[in-house]
Amino acid sequence: MHWSCDSHSVEQTRELGMRLAQCVQPGDVIGLDGDLGAGKTHFVQGLVEALGVDRDAVTSPTFTLIQEYPTRIPVCHFDAYRLRDSDEFLELGVDELLGGDVVCVIEWASRVADVLPRNRLQVNIVVTSESARQFSWTATGPRGEQLLSRLMTATQ
Repeated sequence: MHWSCDSHSVEQTRELGMRLAQCVQPGDVIGLDGDLGAGKTHFVQGLVEALGVDRDAVTSPTFTLIQEYPTRIPVCHFDAYRLRDSDEFLELGVDELLGGDVVCVIEWASRVADVLPRNRLQVNIVVTSESARQFSWTATGPRGEQLLSRLMTATQ
């Protein structure tokens, strides 16, 4: 299942994250890919803010690798950019979190896709101008398809 939409500002990117927050459930896995500066962290800021934590607390986990946010549904925010391979990702203990009682959001997910659950929502962000982005959503597995279906309904 696929869907695309556009964002024309940082605020619209955060709004997409906020809308996704209305749809997520514990155990959901969301992969994020896009060039540096595409808006991955802004998207996560909207998600976390809508779940109850100040968006200013959300930073890219590029150097810490994992940020945990104690929202009403806890969010674990990973960054695979600096990892050498999937084994290094697994060494972080992510297998205990993926599909657990948290929502997992993985920036640079394509770098570790071989160890991510089949049931997930993949979001690819493409920079189309200085302020505009195109979001392409791909759901894999029944759980990912349910999540994307809920999101599409929430954005109508």
